[in-house]
Amino acid sequence: METWVLITVAAAFLQNVRSAMQKHLKGVMGTTGATFVRFGFGLPFALFYLVVLWRGAGHPLPVPNATFFLWAVIGGLAQIAATFLLVHLFSFRNFAVGTAYSRTEPAQAALFGLIFLGEKASQGTLVAIAISVVGVMLISVARTTLSPRSLVTSVFSRTAAIGLMSGTFFGLSAVSYRSASLALAPSLPAPDYMMQASFTLGFVILLQTVVMLAWIVVREPEELQRIGAAWRPAFVVGFVGASASFGWFMAMTLQQAAIVKVVAQVEMLFTFASSFFVFREWINRLELLGCLLIVLGVVMLIIL
Repeated sequence: METWVLITVAAAFLQNVRSAMQKHLKGVMGTTGATFVRFGFGLPFALFYLVVLWRGAGHPLPVPNATFFLWAVIGGLAQIAATFLLVHLFSFRNFAVGTAYSRTEPAQAALFGLIFLGEKASQGTLVAIAISVVGVMLISVARTTLSPRSLVTSVFSRTAAIGLMSGTFFGLSAVSYRSASLALAPSLPAPDYMMQASFTLGFVILLQTVVMLAWIVVREPEELQRIGAAWRPAFVVGFVGASASFGWFMAMTLQQAAIVKVVAQVEMLFTFASSFFVFREWINRLELLGCLLIVLGVVMLIIL
């Protein structure tokens, strides 16, 4: 099995852990604060990984150029926008539909990869992406009471538009991170996916921390006290989140962002495994079908 696949699966598992812990934080602080800890408390670990590679393992530091800064800034801001839109969906009654559309991220990443990087996907890859996207969308609406008629109507709803835009920004951020990381390669003696990914992650998470901290100070200063009071679990979230992000960045340096994002859908399988084995929650038929489609899409990509 290729290195990027193993890295992606590990990153998906860590992201599942981070998401579960962020839900806990959401109970003691606002949405902005719970989102900030992902970046702010992850920054020290991202920089630590960079220093270990540089000083500990002897990997040379890349020299950033204008192309790197452009894509890194676009990716960092796009990810913040995507996250806010996704969280905003939960304020709507039929948020499940919007969430389902946000899961079109791999398909949109494939489109952005073609537009900005000229990365073409084979027919088999496109079919695998479509299958996995349908699977995730099925899971997203599996526990709703939507009828076929209301589901069709909801396609043109505000929540669907917000969800689709969230997926657009997530797809754009993934391709941007890959572009930024690849832009560092010419400044190195030889391609070094670990250092390229670590350097890109360090810059991006620093940017996101500064932007979000400025927002909180200006718009929600009371959130700082809540964040400080929950620093212990936030510290763990930062560690797990930074580790997962390091994995994503390495995988997307080695492979097209769209393909990585499809394999990353195994996170849903980890979520269901936790629900079934830990919380003893049963999975309905639609969720099971969605899981099978995700597995089918991932397997197709791996064997293609």
